Amino acid sequence: MPASPSTARAINDRLALRLLQQDGPLTATQLKTSTGLSRPTVADLVERLQDAGLIEVVGEAGAERRGPNARLYGIVADRAHLAALDIRTGSVSVIVADLLGRTLAEASVPIGSDTGTAPAVERAVALLERTARAAGDAPLHSVGIGAPGLIDPATGELRVTIGLPAWHRELVTSLQQRLPAKVLVENETNLAAVAEHRVGAARDRPTFALFWLGHAIGAALMLDGTLRRGASGGAGEIGFMPVPGAVGTLSAATCEGGFHSLVGSEAICALAASHGMEPPRTRPDEEGGEGGEGTEPRCAASGPEQGYAAAAYVRNALAGALGGEAFLGALAHRIALGAASVVSVLDPGCLVLAGEVGHAGGAGLAALVEQRLAVLSPLRTEVRAGELGGTAILRGALFTAREAAQDALFAPAGS
Repeated sequence: MPASPSTARAINDRLALRLLQQDGPLTATQLKTSTGLSRPTVADLVERLQDAGLIEVVGEAGAERRGPNARLYGIVADRAHLAALDIRTGSVSVIVADLLGRTLAEASVPIGSDTGTAPAVERAVALLERTARAAGDAPLHSVGIGAPGLIDPATGELRVTIGLPAWHRELVTSLQQRLPAKVLVENETNLAAVAEHRVGAARDRPTFALFWLGHAIGAALMLDGTLRRGASGGAGEIGFMPVPGAVGTLSAATCEGGFHSLVGSEAICALAASHGMEPPRTRPDEEGGEGGEGTEPRCAASGPEQGYAAAAYVRNALAGALGGEAFLGALAHRIALGAASVVSVLDPGCLVLAGEVGHAGGAGLAALVEQRLAVLSPLRTEVRAGELGGTAILRGALFTAREAAQDALFAPAGS
């Protein structure tokens, strides 16, 4: 059935706003070309969006052109602000941005393991409030949070997870109760995949899998441009996945006997030592690496410091350290064992290696994994190194908050 005039206007307005957000500023002529709408229809929607305070004139396309068609229209970016939080075992980081995703203020605060639940929550909330004030007077509309753990797909709540601090869940609950903004929680590995899909290594791939290799491990699945979370929010729990050579007895309570026992940070450090590699002397952030703690999936079995060490071993191996070549070959084979299981079920065509270890390994480790995977699986799979490093989770959280704000604020009257 044909759309009613009001529905058609709403559809056209949303299309124009999305183009302006992604590609803008744009002229009316450019909007006409991109949308395929008639010139009068574009003129009407531009007037409508200006009257609603959603777009404004931000310049002209060129000095040689005059008149309405030369005006550049852009989103009113300071109509509201967005925030993104990255919650780690020992810290919280926050970014506040405008509606175009431009960073206005950012900060982080450490939270020690000896900090009580209530003080930890208050410290994190205070960090967000200070950063929001530093960003300006616009109201905070949406907050995206990246957290380790299972996110209930029905309620959006962070579920209790063994081995992770109690203040994580309390912080999410506190923000949902205290902020007037919309608070959205997502598993951090999923957010890393969102960011790599939008602006990173998988921006040309609607379907791919992402392995986060760091302090512990996890996976995210993007199928036909849609993030797949599973019935309970646990899609990508590859730490529990049975693979050849796994150490320990399979258990639903721990990652013993699963893929984690082969490629978790503790296992990587042990593998490096078995090949005679010298222990790394510096943390990745001290030697110009990506910094930060990395993400802690639900089956973390060792402290974040082990994640630094695992990444440093990989970096040293690529730099030619004694025993490094054999170590990298063995590590690539282990990663390929888990990848082969995922590939045989999903056939994603592309695997992105992210996290501290994936980022440290870069294109060199990715190429080795691709070679090993080609021997184990008949399904052709390109393996790429993640491009965003330790910023992936915050950037994914910001994309989530931005989409929520767009859906709410960029809905013209009558839509």
